[in-house]
Amino acid sequence: MNAIDAVRLTQELVRFDTRNPPGNEAQCAAMLADLLSSHGLSVTVHNFGPGRTNLIARFPVQASKATQRPVIFTGHIDTVPLGAAEWSHDPFGAEIVDGRLYDRGSTDMKAGVAAMIAAIVEEADQLRERSNLVLVITGGEETGCEGATALVKDRMLDAASLLVVSEPTANAFVAGHKGALWLKACCSGRTAHGAMPHLGDNAIYKAARAVTKLETFGFNTAQHPILGSATLNVGTIVGGLNINSVPDRTEMTIDVRMLPGMDSAAVTDQLSFTLGGDCSISTILDLPAVWSDPAHPAMKLFSECREAATGSVSTVGGANFFTDASIFTPALGGVDTIICGPGSPDMAHKTDEYCQVARIDEAVKIYRTIIAQAGLLDTH
Repeated sequence: MNAIDAVRLTQELVRFDTRNPPGNEAQCAAMLADLLSSHGLSVTVHNFGPGRTNLIARFPVQASKATQRPVIFTGHIDTVPLGAAEWSHDPFGAEIVDGRLYDRGSTDMKAGVAAMIAAIVEEADQLRERSNLVLVITGGEETGCEGATALVKDRMLDAASLLVVSEPTANAFVAGHKGALWLKACCSGRTAHGAMPHLGDNAIYKAARAVTKLETFGFNTAQHPILGSATLNVGTIVGGLNINSVPDRTEMTIDVRMLPGMDSAAVTDQLSFTLGGDCSISTILDLPAVWSDPAHPAMKLFSECREAATGSVSTVGGANFFTDASIFTPALGGVDTIICGPGSPDMAHKTDEYCQVARIDEAVKIYRTIIAQAGLLDTH
């Protein structure tokens, strides 16, 4: 059976326009379903909306192995929009220049998906024997893990022994990430003619007073030794309908990145108290933080696999961005979770996004080593 060139597969994947919104992962997923099936994997197509698709793939399960808890490899195929700035390279051209593969989604995270697939195909012989690996390819991650949420809601996945997420870490060892709590705060007022503002109640003024309180907001929680501090950012403020009217409504969005152990309801209450009675708060997105103890056996095994594949030691890191692990890790029984992928985290979502070609090939080696050693995990 022919091996898969992970770099060429990355090029194929990034040529699909899967910007989210709207996503439109279906065509890209269909190509991958055909590819995986041609290499002997059993593929389940899971649709969670028009043009929105997840895939679950594994080698057929032997009856004697059916009770094993598998290793799950996962990555998403949707990308963020291009942004307003001009690109120096065609954002869907998959150009390779000076060892860099340019394209929207190259680093975040189609290179990771391609590397996982290439590794699985390379290790096909032993995976047919063990049947203890599941590949989960999702859509909708960029806008709040919608595809992963749909998979869990529809009970498409069982407990696992290890979760490997190929988000961009430059192939470093990341043991978890912050959670994301997105909130909307609304200030209400009373409209009036702009020439008679004393007859109205200006909602923008209320929002302005409120937002200055958030600039110095402090979380009453200790720093995490790896992830650092919780953070808060006011992302948008929208208010008013026209210049010559007193605005009667203003909305702002708040992005809180939370640490493991923080309670989203308590943080929301704290922010509501800080903003005062002029603002009402509602939740847009609530994704928990993820952290796995690097000393646990599965995590130590990964560290050894990574070192064996790369010849270098990687200190344990953490990520500020969220991943589908926010959904999968708790749903899979609090499974040990590793984030490791070839993309560069500092290139994610940027104009002229690229992934180093050498890191794609290195990621294949790392994933192959994990697969080869996965039988050492406690899978019962």
